Amino acid sequence: MAKMSAEQLEDRVRDYMAACTSGDAEAIEKFFDPDAVHFFPPDMYDGPWHGASFIAQRWAEAVRTGRSAWTVDSVAVDVQRQVAVCEWTHFKQVAGVILRGAELYEFDGQGRIAEIRAYYASPQDKSLTCLELGGFDYAGRGYPLEAPARQAGGIRP
Repeated sequence: MAKMSAEQLEDRVRDYMAACTSGDAEAIEKFFDPDAVHFFPPDMYDGPWHGASFIAQRWAEAVRTGRSAWTVDSVAVDVQRQVAVCEWTHFKQVAGVILRGAELYEFDGQGRIAEIRAYYASPQDKSLTCLELGGFDYAGRGYPLEAPARQAGGIRP
């Protein structure tokens, strides 16, 4: 499959979120690479979740038991990298909770979601010294593990 356009990437994210809100596990699963991973902040939903079927079943269960529903509040895409970022609102209607956050979606060569990294708008846990996604290999993926050196005048090297 050729790279998806900006419009196709955004449509894919919006259609995925609509499938989640439908609670139809089969419809949700079709958006994922079979080996997809969905990362969450620590202690959220027993994440990370592995596999298209497992991810789909968990979101379908959230709709069935908690009347979960999602809105897409904004989407930004990077066509070159085949990634999208979605700002969303998750309505957990049974619990009476509104959760806001954003997710980064990485797509595979077939236009399926290979990875989701979920970030939630919430207070920082003061008991933690490192606030990051649970189970995500930051070092292995080349993310910085130390603060950058200060540059004179704020100029990037």
